[in-house]
Formats: sequence, structure tokens, C-alpha cells
Amino acid sequence: MAKYWLIIGLAVLPFNMAIAEPLIAGRARIDITPPLEFKTSLGGYGDRMSEPAVGVHDRLFAKALVIVQREKKYALVTADALGFPPAFKPAMIEKIDDPSWSAENIMLLPSHSHTTFDMSEINPMNELGIPQLGIYRPELFEVLIDRFATLIKEAEKTWVPIKVGTDSIQVEGWAANRRRGETFKDEVLTVTRLDTEEGMPFAIFVNFAAHPTFMSEREMMFSGGWPGQMQRTVEALVGEDALCLFSNGAEGDQRPVARPDSGSSNWEKAERYGREFAIEVHQVWENIKPQPIQKFAYHLEVIDLPPRSWHPDFMQTGGAEYGLREDMMDVLIEGLVPAKSMCGFLRLDDLLLIGIPGELAAGIGKELKDKAIAKTGIKHAIIGGLANEWISYMLSPEQYNGTGGYEASVSFYGPQLGPMVVEGALGGVEKVR
Repeated sequence: MAKYWLIIGLAVLPFNMAIAEPLIAGRARIDITPPLEFKTSLGGYGDRMSEPAVGVHDRLFAKALVIVQREKKYALVTADALGFPPAFKPAMIEKIDDPSWSAENIMLLPSHSHTTFDMSEINPMNELGIPQLGIYRPELFEVLIDRFATLIKEAEKTWVPIKVGTDSIQVEGWAANRRRGETFKDEVLTVTRLDTEEGMPFAIFVNFAAHPTFMSEREMMFSGGWPGQMQRTVEALVGEDALCLFSNGAEGDQRPVARPDSGSSNWEKAERYGREFAIEVHQVWENIKPQPIQKFAYHLEVIDLPPRSWHPDFMQTGGAEYGLREDMMDVLIEGLVPAKSMCGFLRLDDLLLIGIPGELAAGIGKELKDKAIAKTGIKHAIIGGLANEWISYMLSPEQYNGTGGYEASVSFYGPQLGPMVVEGALGGVEKVR
């Protein structure tokens, strides 16, 4: 890494000179498919009753993009994962065993695939032993912690100077609101292109809000779902060993819309959606002109959350799905749902990534993005859904109290959670403007 500073003579430049300092980056990917002998169950549906996956449809990966500018560095880590419990990231940082890495300069972004390992299986706080909820498997936790730590170390081994550009477009017909009586859709696709200084493709970061839920509880093989297929296709279209990373957005109430004539197979629906969505991504990517970086900043904002509670409808919806009784709820809330959480922020010139620790409904996500843009003037504000840890669904008070439904029942902080998260996130936005 030091050779790049020597080449450009930064060692003798004043820190506050008003010129663009070069951004350098490393990248890596690692296979995180659990060994079948672990008998890992798939997350996302309680009806699977913790039955183990029977095979591998397509392998699961985690990917890291490590960005450095002088004394600052940041790791953006995406994964074919349902989500991460609060204990996962601290354990990963401890495993990395490098004081230059902390909670502030790493963001974990799961795709929210429903055909990958369950969050409860990698949650050391999960002592409930309920099959629908998932059974903690310490051997899986240790393997994944080791692989994610290795991923970041591998990304730091090779550095190249890069240029960055971002663009957003509206894409129609790819997502729908799954909540009864609601129609709002977030149809914004945002693509960030990172090239080497010589103009060679290096990485592509894709953000879009839609659940990876083509597969139902009946599909029992590991898969990255449509986001995994999309990333593989983008990498094939771009070529040059470019790395495609994906972040889901405010997808709390957003579902994918199957492409016409996809057939009856859920696997085919997911594959076709991913391939065709990759064509949309590639078209955006082709028109982006990366430039030397002008603004690179990051921040981690601690957010106070409302008192923990459960929705009056929980026992009829999420409680029934996950085999819970009222006498278990205090244990569940106190053991698995944190009293505080954090929002992460990454700015790369015109891109502002706001990492939210759960599943925002798309409408409240749009409110946050619009206010962040108005506050900072940054052109492309995106939500990184389920960032770092999963704490809850997050809705507006009207959605929580009025329309209710599954998403409201799996929201463990009452009707003010959504507004409090938006307020806390906007406070953090100020730190990277």
C-alpha cells in the first residue's frame, strides 16, 4: 500500500491541501456455504422447523471492499445471508485482531436471502431451543466468524488506486408492496462503479429494495436467491474479474415481482429475475464515468430505541409462525432484542449509504432518504437494510397501529421505532456531509 503514497508524493503534501487525494481499494470474496454435515437449517420461515438443508443449489458468498484514503479505511462487507444477530460483528472484529478495525469502520450488509443460514443459528444469546425459531449452533458461528475475519484480511493484501461514480434510475415492474391495502413501491436502483485509475473494472455496488422470497419454506437447498444470481450475472457481463456486491434497501414491505412467463418453479423465478435485473444494472453501470474521489467519510451513530415490547397481534402472526407463547416473550425480548443499536454511514462523493439495523418499510425509508438529501445535498442517498445487526421491522406509527399485519407484529419497540430511527439516522448524516 505504501508504494502508492510514494509514487504520488503524498508524504510531502500538507493534509489540508484542496486537491483530491487518491483512494485505494482492496477486494475479496469467500465461500460461506455451511458444510452439509453441520445440518444447518435455512432461515426465513418458521414452518421449516429447523430441518437441515438437503443440498446446495448455488453457493453462498461474502464479499469485501476495503477502501483507504491516507489514515482512513473502511470495509464494506456484503453477504448471502438472512441477517446477523447483534453478537456477530463484535465477535468478527475480535477475531480479526487488528486495532485498525472497529465497529465504526466496518459495515455488514446481508442480502436477506431466505435460503441461507438462520440468524438464530448464529446467535449465542439464543437459548430458547425452539425449532421454528432456530437452534443455536456454536460450530457454525465459529466457522462463519473465522471466514468473515479472513475475508477482510484477504481484501487488504492487494491495493489499487480507484475512481468512483454513482448513478440511480427508476425501474418499473420489479417490486411491489406486499402489505394488504398498501401500494407504495421503492423502485430506485442505485449503482456505484469503481474502476482502477487505468479504467479497468474493479467493483460494482448495487442497491435495490426487494425481499429475496421467491423460494418458499418448501425449497430446502442453500442459495443466494435472486441477488446471488444477479451478482454472478453482472460479474459475467462486466468481466475483468470485477466484484459485484449487493445491498438490500428499505425492503420491509417490498417483494420481488416475477418476470413474465417464468414458469412454475420458484428456482426458475429467482434465477430469471436475477439475470434480467443484472441487465438493468449493467446498463446503468455502462453509463457511469468514475472520477477521482473528492469526499470519503464514515461514521457510526448510536441510536436510542423505544422500550422493548411486542405487538398485540404478535401471537397470531409471528408468534404462531415461530412457536412462541406469551410466557416466553420476556425472555425473547430481553435476550434477543437489544436495548440500543447503531446506524452506520459511508460517503463516497455523490453516494451516501445509510446502514439501518433492521427492515424499514419502503415509505419511511424514502422519507429518510429524501431528508438526508435535503440536509446534505448529496445526490444519491441509499438505505443499507439490516446493516450490522437485525433488531426489528420498522414502520410508521400509522402502519404499526392501523394496518398492523406481519411486519407490525415482528416490530419489537412499539409504534415510535420508525420515527426514532429516522431521527437518529439524520443526526448521523450530519457527520459525513
